[in-house]
Amino acid sequence: MTNIFKKISKENNKSSIIVYFTLRALVILCMILQFIRGDLNNALLCLLALILLIAPAIIQKRYKIKLTNFFEIAIYLFIFSAEILGEINNFYHIIPFWDTLLHTLNGFLSAAVGFSMIELLNKNSININLSPFYMCLVAFCFSMTIGVLWEFFEYGADRFLNFDMQKDEIVTQITSTNFAENKKDYVTKKDIAKTVLYDKNNQEIYTIDEGYLDIGIHDTMGDLFVNFLGAIVFCILGYFDLKDKSTKEFLQKVIPRKAR
Repeated sequence: MTNIFKKISKENNKSSIIVYFTLRALVILCMILQFIRGDLNNALLCLLALILLIAPAIIQKRYKIKLTNFFEIAIYLFIFSAEILGEINNFYHIIPFWDTLLHTLNGFLSAAVGFSMIELLNKNSININLSPFYMCLVAFCFSMTIGVLWEFFEYGADRFLNFDMQKDEIVTQITSTNFAENKKDYVTKKDIAKTVLYDKNNQEIYTIDEGYLDIGIHDTMGDLFVNFLGAIVFCILGYFDLKDKSTKEFLQKVIPRKAR
């Protein structure tokens, strides 16, 4: 552990060091508070956050990768915002667009990782000379794959562990072939006022006021869409930066690179 801290202090810029140790102190404080309150689940989330905060330094040392100052700070803030602010402090519910912002940032950062991998291939092979468009396309596809895998994880947690990671949403209109007698026509039910749930013994167990409960499809598609936007923004900036061979200022500040 001491070697990891030395690694962080030795190779990172001052700003990323300040961000790392500030967030680490806040996570430890939060973990102590959760233990005092007797909330072991949240305390374990804090422990997970501490492990994730160390991960960038471990990756840099293990794989000889140099993370840019911007990228490393973004990773630290992403972990803190998702685990501590989002889960423990309930920002996902308090701030309506909190989850959307994080998924957008995830799309951007994942595209940067994908771009970095294809750039290493392009630079270190004398037989390969990939076009800027192709490199950005690979980065985009990599980012979207990460987004899809995360949605698989959320679905699995909801399906098998009875979580609610794919947030429910109240809707007032649904279209389905199940409403048609021949099960082939599309039938739309509008202005749904409420939904009443019954168990197998025909006992009412819950009433959903104001509409019908969508069980995650809107949340999933919304997450994938903003992941798409984050990836597109990175790829557009990266493409024009590659075309301007004189500077590449954007890419130099963002993408991880092979350590020298």
